[in-house]
Amino acid sequence: MTEARQHVAQARRIVVKVGSSSLTTAAGGIDADRVDALVDVLAKVRSGGEKEIVLVSSGAIAAGLAPLGLARRPKDLARQQAAASVGQGLLVARYTASFARHGVRVGQVLLTADDTSRRAHYRNAYRTLDQLLAMGAVPVINENDTVATDEIRFGDNDRLAALVAHLVRADLLVLLSDVDGLYDGDPARPGTTRIDEVRGPADIAHVQIGSAGRAGVGTGGMVTKVEAARIATEAGVPVVLTSAVSAADALAGRTTGTFFHRTGRRSAGRLLWLAHASTPQGALVLDDGAVRAVVQGRKSLLPAGIAAVEGDFTAGDPVELRDTGGRPVARGLVNYDARELPPLLGRSTRELARELGPEYEREVVHRDDLVVMHP
Repeated sequence: MTEARQHVAQARRIVVKVGSSSLTTAAGGIDADRVDALVDVLAKVRSGGEKEIVLVSSGAIAAGLAPLGLARRPKDLARQQAAASVGQGLLVARYTASFARHGVRVGQVLLTADDTSRRAHYRNAYRTLDQLLAMGAVPVINENDTVATDEIRFGDNDRLAALVAHLVRADLLVLLSDVDGLYDGDPARPGTTRIDEVRGPADIAHVQIGSAGRAGVGTGGMVTKVEAARIATEAGVPVVLTSAVSAADALAGRTTGTFFHRTGRRSAGRLLWLAHASTPQGALVLDDGAVRAVVQGRKSLLPAGIAAVEGDFTAGDPVELRDTGGRPVARGLVNYDARELPPLLGRSTRELARELGPEYEREVVHRDDLVVMHP
């Protein structure tokens, strides 16, 4: 067993993500045999009590197609949300019954990216998931598709899984798909080779990554999986990408799929969500001095360094911080409404506090709520 695969075998807390195409038929509806096969593997992995499993599962929209008489995944948002509403109940019911065969309880957790970029919500999400694991349950996580519009459009449960792996402080992320790893070309064509290990972005810079799935019921593809692997590995979590039918081999540390080595260290928890999962509601344009203070000095953003305000946001919303050329340099949670800021721009907090009151002696974006965006 290689050193990389040994790390896989020794992982204690594991996040497993499975895509729609691995759980449902192309016509829609849950494939009970596929679900049972996956659950059998996961239950066996955790049966000794030494390992914990968090399952991030796509499939709600796909599961809702057949019951609603839909021949294929609809393009309009309203019908996608209707399908998700019907399908999510069916999906978690199937998991509940399947895990019950092994005497294992499951707990449904629906997340939105916006919820988990906010400090209090992030802490609550971690506490809930940690408690479920402590009580011997398997959390089954999905995006809250009935309300999360952007998440449905992008169908990015791969990214969600990477962020969940960081949230629960996982030792490993396993991405299961209908393809058994990352290839140096279209795996359907002769002569392509599976890439066994990726130590950094340079290893796959030459690879042309496809975006379409085979089964037609998901919306992800290899692009989102490689991006998820990048997010997780930069946050210190190694990743295995393989097919659902190879799940047992992957979790046992046997050579299968593609192993992505971690490239960074664990960072402050919710800042990863802020960087990769939040949707900016507006923008603040910073002068050159403020850019240096935020990016190089890792300082809070004060009114004196803001040149302009764009968008309509409220206090607590994520906003983008840009330089005068329009380039995003950071992202943060703002402490003011957009309409409050224009009269404050270019002025010191001391001056504002003296003129308007002590509540104005505060940062526009505190450094604890700010993440620098790397080019």
